[in-house]
Amino acid sequence: MSGPDPLSFNLIDHPWLPVRTTTGRREELSLTEVFGRAHELAALLGDVPTQVFSLTRLLLAILHRAVDGPRDLDAWEKLWQQPELPAHQITGYLHQHRQRFDLLAPQAPFFQVAGLHTAKGEVSELAKLIADVPNGHPFFTTRLGGIPSLSFPEAARWLVHCQAFDPSGIKSGAVGDKRVKGGKGYPIGIGWSGHLGGVLPEGATLRETLLLNLIAYDHPGLTGTPETDLPAWERDPVGVGEEQDGGRAPTGRVDLYTWQSRRILLSYTASEVTGVLICNGERLTPQNKHNHEPHTAWRRSTSQEKKLGLPLVYMPREHLPDRAVWRGLQSLLPGAERPQSQGAASALTPQVLEWIARLGNEIDPDLPVRLHTIGMTYGSQSSTTEDILDDQLPLHAILLHRDATGLAAIAVACVQAAEETAKAVGRLAGNLAGAAGCGRDERDGPVSRAREQLFAALDPLFRSWLRELRADTDPLAAQQLWQRQARGCAHTVAKDLLERAPMTAWRGRTVDKRLMNTPLADKWFRLDLRTALPLAAQTIEVFS
Repeated sequence: MSGPDPLSFNLIDHPWLPVRTTTGRREELSLTEVFGRAHELAALLGDVPTQVFSLTRLLLAILHRAVDGPRDLDAWEKLWQQPELPAHQITGYLHQHRQRFDLLAPQAPFFQVAGLHTAKGEVSELAKLIADVPNGHPFFTTRLGGIPSLSFPEAARWLVHCQAFDPSGIKSGAVGDKRVKGGKGYPIGIGWSGHLGGVLPEGATLRETLLLNLIAYDHPGLTGTPETDLPAWERDPVGVGEEQDGGRAPTGRVDLYTWQSRRILLSYTASEVTGVLICNGERLTPQNKHNHEPHTAWRRSTSQEKKLGLPLVYMPREHLPDRAVWRGLQSLLPGAERPQSQGAASALTPQVLEWIARLGNEIDPDLPVRLHTIGMTYGSQSSTTEDILDDQLPLHAILLHRDATGLAAIAVACVQAAEETAKAVGRLAGNLAGAAGCGRDERDGPVSRAREQLFAALDPLFRSWLRELRADTDPLAAQQLWQRQARGCAHTVAKDLLERAPMTAWRGRTVDKRLMNTPLADKWFRLDLRTALPLAAQTIEVFS
């Protein structure tokens, strides 16, 4: 007699991906359903923003392989012109690789290593699978008091996330891995996506989002071919150690979207996942991967050039905590000017945005595009998760066109005007603090708080202003409008600072060898503001 059928949870058929429909309803769908209904889904959701990033890249890897590319812009355009994704083609591809999408498969479980074990047979608690926060805040999960189990859908989502964003640190030592010493897997670095300042352009539907990120293989900014750029499930099942001694190089974007940073095996019962074993997987360093990785901006690193003895090294540009994405707009707009250093650009725009710039007239210049920026920060020695950075910046596609240099220049100039306005407000706060008797170091606090107060006021105004920039916008009128708004915010913050200035500040004192008091601080502020916002006092026109 044959035994009972082995347990199975195939991601192709079983619901596990949270989505929001265009009518606002939340659902959980299988891979087949997500692709078949992408045109009626507003967005892919997740337990945390970084999950959205890693799950979207998983869908992109499937779509790239299912459509065999697209190999060029013409092939992409045919997909864009269709109201729906080619569901029949995608379903056929998924069923070709059906066994590799089974979370519980005995031979090659999805994103795992069958038979993975330690010398002592340990299995870790599920908290190891879920990104944790050292300060004890339940940021990443609604569960308090430990995580005894996860449903199969939850475990599948966190498995994909772990491969992308797992912290560094000592891991369990897998039997058979030559790198293990004393039963321990010593740090090889964070998961690949953890290095990135993730930039994910999103459209009005999941279909639009996937196609905007589906970069054709003839795109000059990226290397790789459909013949060699393979996802994890089209490669031989990995063993416990590295695929090649010393690690292997990525073959393209799809390879990176499914990069196996860890060797993992879930423990489960008939109805739920109860434990996990996480060991070291494929190490990958971030230097000079800009020809493969499209979802981050890059910065030139002279320190890495000296360290590695290379003439040119680019590193992913990580997002800065507590800094709104619009303040770094210059690094995101393909049409914005960038400084050169010794014949090479000091910064590179994300290739996914260069791709949208290349689309040009293939898409409506007034198509709404949301730049979703996602990243993770890590604690000491990158061994713990510290925070998740998540921001969204709505704009129109015209701003991403490479030939829209005038509009891009105005947008970048308005960001710079905001920074200069913040300096003026900060200088006012510092002068008032000095006039009240604060020493140089004591002025830093008031300066920082005043700048933060201003940026908090500017933030919703800039987002709204940027969202109104269209193909027919008058750039000068737009710039004048923004400077007027910035001036209004600055005057509001300045009024508050001046009203709270103590009497000692009105009397004043000598600061840095010159008299400073409240009236003089106000005078200097107005001069600074006039320099920062020269167009604010001029007659303005509304957006055309």
